[in-house]
Amino acid sequence: MAKCAVCGKTQSNGKKLSITRSHISKRSPRTWNPNLRRVKAIIENGEPKRIHVCAKCLKNGKVKRA
Repeated sequence: MAKCAVCGKTQSNGKKLSITRSHISKRSPRTWNPNLRRVKAIIENGEPKRIHVCAKCLKNGKVKRA
């Protein structure tokens, strides 16, 4: 299972709801995966390394790309 190296976001579990005529008729399990990207980033000691980062962390500028 992949995980964001910055925020630690992993997959989450829940139910998929089937709605017909304003009633929830069936509930089946499903998973939501984070939107991970494999990028080359500069780590704390200054050397570039490939890590998995979610798209939200990339957009907010939490990662310095190499």
